[in-house]
Amino acid sequence: MSADASTLPPGAARRSAGVPGARSGHWLVWAAIAVLFGVLPLIFTRNASLSLMSQMGAMIVLALSYNMLLGQTGMLSFGHAVYSGLGAYFAIHALNRIGEGTLGIPVSMIPLVGGVFGAVFGVIFGWISTKRAGVTFAMISLGIGELVHTVAMMFTGFFGGEGGIYTDRVAGEPFMGITFGPAIQVYYLVAIWTFVCMVAMYAFTRTPLGRIANAVRDNPERAEFIGYNPQRVRFLVLVLSAFFAGIGGGLLVMIFEIVNAENVGAIRSAGMLLATFIGGAGLFFGPVVGALVFVFFAVALSELTYAWQLYLGLFFVLLVMFAPGGLAGVVASLLGVSRAGYFGRVRQPLLMATLAGVFALLPAIVVVEMAYGLSWAQVASAQFSFLGIPFDARTAGSWALAVAWLAVGGFLLWRAGRALGQAWDDVQGRIAADIQQGGQA
Repeated sequence: MSADASTLPPGAARRSAGVPGARSGHWLVWAAIAVLFGVLPLIFTRNASLSLMSQMGAMIVLALSYNMLLGQTGMLSFGHAVYSGLGAYFAIHALNRIGEGTLGIPVSMIPLVGGVFGAVFGVIFGWISTKRAGVTFAMISLGIGELVHTVAMMFTGFFGGEGGIYTDRVAGEPFMGITFGPAIQVYYLVAIWTFVCMVAMYAFTRTPLGRIANAVRDNPERAEFIGYNPQRVRFLVLVLSAFFAGIGGGLLVMIFEIVNAENVGAIRSAGMLLATFIGGAGLFFGPVVGALVFVFFAVALSELTYAWQLYLGLFFVLLVMFAPGGLAGVVASLLGVSRAGYFGRVRQPLLMATLAGVFALLPAIVVVEMAYGLSWAQVASAQFSFLGIPFDARTAGSWALAVAWLAVGGFLLWRAGRALGQAWDDVQGRIAADIQQGGQA
């Protein structure tokens, strides 16, 4: 029995009424993303900013390609860098051939070369790894990753050993004055490829294969019962994921002009995994957010502090503990509460918890930096100024001030967190009651 708008819980009628316009809303979102990609260089004009945004674009492609396995098909991989790294190796060799005049393709197609070879190795390794699922697949992917990393260190003729393979992206004949020498030209190349890949991977989620991949993730036995082969579905998704990962590897070639064994190593795979979890594997744009945050930590924050990996690790642990759905999941939950008409009940507790969190974060940063100043005195300074306040890790006064500040901030955060938790539980209870009432009606 269908329910009319009067029987739906608060906000549900608006959501139901908005369904016919969903597609037009999607087009508006993609148009806004395209405009944003085009406008950003006009705002951030420095070469360092352009390089940072280019790295974010490449990481977006890598994280989304990884999420095709994890978020959409339920395959946890510890070796996804194999496909991006091998694609990068073939891309950089192709770029060198263009420079020598022995390969006649445009430089702008170098990411596609990486994608093609990423897919080739996806076929080879995917045929082996997708025969099993779950933990077994994860362990096989880890083993393949370590194997490829070892091979990259052994066969220096193709892989270049520890030093890697170098190139010059200013290769071939310029096209309409475009040489890809300036950082702005590289940025727009990365932006175009990133946008195309984002649209393509989003379109994949709407295909029959994308839908059945979700079914295989949720219940492979039931998917097999209705006539689909879960192993074949996993294999096809892995090949497509490897294709986009290879494109991401090709973009990194254009950005850094070097590929070494690190590109196929476990650290690169872990970066994709962290970016996907931070953003949220349950939503398409989650890995996009995670990629931006991860590159901020790994590139921007690493320029400011030697403790950036500690901050990244703590941030990841806290996110897994209190927001397992990732940053995008937090935003989606807040939007759901807002659509249900109950955001006003959590607005003030959320604001107080945010302010208390910032107040507690500041002294935590001071404590970490002072600890690094003592233990890493050869690279980190024991004396520094934070928010105009001088600190010296060698004096008891600085430690007393920082610890006292941290204790007060921690207490305020605990109180605010309890209040937010109570308000959130109350709102979730109200939403559940509304849904139950609407179902009974």
